[in-house]
Amino acid sequence: MMGRKASPRPSGTAAGERIAGDDSTSEYESDLDDGTAKIRHRPGGPNISHNESRNGAASSMKRRLSDWVESGSRNDNDYEEGEEREQLLDPNLPDGETIELRRMDSGSLASFDDESGPKVNEENSPYEEVRAAVRNYDEDIPCNTLRAWTIGLSLVFIGASVNTLFSLRQPSIGLGALIAQIIAWPLGRAWERVVPDRQIQIFGLRCDLNPGPFNIKEHSIIVVMASVSFSVAYATDIILAQLVFYKQNFGIIFQLVLTISTQSLGYGIAGMMRKFLVYPASMIWPENLAAVALMNAMYEKYEAPDPSVIGGRMPRYRWFGIVTFFSAIYYFIPGFFAQCLSVFAFLTWMAPQNPIVNQLFGGNTGLSLIPITFDWTQIAGYVGSPLVPPWHAIANTTIGVVLFYIVLAAFLHYTGAWYSQFLPMSDSSTYDNTGGTYNVSRILTPEFTLDEEAYKKYSPIFISTTFALSYGLSFAAITALIVYTYLHHRKVIWAQYKNSTNEKPDIHMKLMQKYKEAPSWWYMSLFAIVLALGFMSVLAYPTNLTWWAFLLAVGISFVFSLPIGIIQAVTNHQIGLNVLTEFIYGYIQPGRPLALMLFKTYGYITMSQALSFVSDLKFGHYMKIPPRTMFMAQVVATTVSCFIQVGVLNFALGNIEGICDLTQPQRFTCPGGRVFFSASVIWGLIGPSRVFSPGQIYSGLLIFFALGAAAPIAFWFAARRWPQSPAKYLMAPLIFGGAGAIPPATPLNYLSWGLVGYVFQHLVKKHHFRWWSRLNYLTSAGLDLGLALGTLVIFFVFTLNEIEAPRWWGNEVVTTTMDYQGKAVQIVLPPGETFGPETW
Repeated sequence: MMGRKASPRPSGTAAGERIAGDDSTSEYESDLDDGTAKIRHRPGGPNISHNESRNGAASSMKRRLSDWVESGSRNDNDYEEGEEREQLLDPNLPDGETIELRRMDSGSLASFDDESGPKVNEENSPYEEVRAAVRNYDEDIPCNTLRAWTIGLSLVFIGASVNTLFSLRQPSIGLGALIAQIIAWPLGRAWERVVPDRQIQIFGLRCDLNPGPFNIKEHSIIVVMASVSFSVAYATDIILAQLVFYKQNFGIIFQLVLTISTQSLGYGIAGMMRKFLVYPASMIWPENLAAVALMNAMYEKYEAPDPSVIGGRMPRYRWFGIVTFFSAIYYFIPGFFAQCLSVFAFLTWMAPQNPIVNQLFGGNTGLSLIPITFDWTQIAGYVGSPLVPPWHAIANTTIGVVLFYIVLAAFLHYTGAWYSQFLPMSDSSTYDNTGGTYNVSRILTPEFTLDEEAYKKYSPIFISTTFALSYGLSFAAITALIVYTYLHHRKVIWAQYKNSTNEKPDIHMKLMQKYKEAPSWWYMSLFAIVLALGFMSVLAYPTNLTWWAFLLAVGISFVFSLPIGIIQAVTNHQIGLNVLTEFIYGYIQPGRPLALMLFKTYGYITMSQALSFVSDLKFGHYMKIPPRTMFMAQVVATTVSCFIQVGVLNFALGNIEGICDLTQPQRFTCPGGRVFFSASVIWGLIGPSRVFSPGQIYSGLLIFFALGAAAPIAFWFAARRWPQSPAKYLMAPLIFGGAGAIPPATPLNYLSWGLVGYVFQHLVKKHHFRWWSRLNYLTSAGLDLGLALGTLVIFFVFTLNEIEAPRWWGNEVVTTTMDYQGKAVQIVLPPGETFGPETW
């Protein structure tokens, strides 16, 4: 029964007590031995502590957090094959490093709020990141309530609408699940106070209008619904490219079926990946930890202060509110009043019309060799908050940016590779042999396929230096991922596959075993239904995509979901399959741009969506949400958001004047659709055989396939040969694929992100670990939320009312540079002249 009232008391054992409906106890509880399943809980969150018995337990536990604990004395031989243990990444990492993932002695763990000293039977996660954010106990409270569904679906409508509209803007403005998390709290509390306490019937189900105090599990369900619905569907870029750039319209039914099928096909894969990517303790999913930390802070009833750290005297939620407030207020400076602070490329101000200076030091279309920004948008806008990923992931990504997008890009550009002297250093547009924008209409047939004769008379396609490198690095990332996974994870994956049913669970898995699992046939049935919709979208309309190519795309998504999921679960980075799918289809069925876009979406987004769903399942795992409630919340919110997004997109295209033009006054230039269109021209219309095959302009990029395969092997041997060398930290998939947002992102975004990440995830975590454990994730959430609020206020108050930013030097100096104008090209040809090969 929805909304059944229950007292918010901690569950005393992993088997726990039964609760009604989808929260009822499953058959799994009988699999747990009473002696191992019993867990001691307290009304507080998790903590990390040294064994401080020499100083007295009572006094030592008053400290909020302390340094990283030494490993317990339990011998690895005590573990069964397939049990999560040791370190997750490279087995050559040294003892004592924070990136090592070690199992802890249960007696060394303590609660945030417990002042009674360590307890012998205390049990917690073996990983410090998880202990710093996730509670190691469960509460028997309702979550599948009418209140949660009403607030959740309302926020789905708002978030999906706003994000779809703002995705058409450059730079885009997005409402994340964090916004929903904040907004839902006062809404839930207001419902608790205002709505009468009585029961109603909906579709034969009795529901409580007001099930009591608004609780953390209801709140978590709302956040999950927001998470799966706020992200803009990749299919909207297909629709944009069709309607705006190709002038092709299949109608609203096609748009709905396409969007629903691409957004929901990943559920079947997610269901199969649960035992590999959700249940194991080592699958951390760092992105969830900030949301979990904030959620727990919002519902803390008592928290012992820690006067020894900055902000330690106040409740954690108050700290979050202060950071949010100042972040929102501060954004008015770089975002409106002094926009020169956003991209502080001061050398380009001194030489605004010097192309080389703008190419080297520009932050919009240049390499940003002096990466200075005072704008959180530039730091976190493309990559995400640098306070979330572990330092080793940040370091590997930054290494890749420096090596490839700074050193190699500069070398190739200034040696004239790919006719680069006639092209920008870094952007995502396509060009012809005059240096102008590539005119696709000149090489299209009426059936939207390639007119080869017209192509031979017109021009080969050219792209910027970083755009070309991004394709090469995507090739390398795919082969590096395969080899890396084989070298480091093949035994764990196989053991997990064989022993997933009898693996010793961690504390969170034990607590979840009292809830009925969402059966696999639910996921498989949904997969079959959505697969049928996918067939309808590609076969019932003139898409030029064959049935076997559609199945091949889905198969690619399935095969790569596990290795990419492992990388993302540990590093917070996802290796994209967009280029791989484009490469494969561009060779097997060239000259079909719409079919290429569909193949890319089903081959890439199906995997991406599956891992997004898996990440949300892990969030529910941390928050102890019943799996069946999670399934329903995810599926319903995803489906509803598809209708909303298609409706808003069509409304915007019909009502915003000049939409998708580069000169649109409110900057609704459709950046995502433009990049998607460019890719469809390169890979679908012209095809990779005319771009990357031997003898073509960009054929040299194919060497990256071999480079990507060789790098993990070299790193692996180096780490074994010199076990104390920095080679032990290197992760080839991240080095090659971590900076996948370039372009349209620039090195400024990644270098500033890396610098901030070094400060917080290395220096602060190493030297001020107690502050980091208490407030790091809340600081990250506050900075993101403040930026979002400040951006929204500027947009609605100033932009929509056509109120311009103050006209003074600090706002106007930026617009005078070639970097800002996108004109930083060394050689501009006079009309009538061309560059490039004579034949193609």
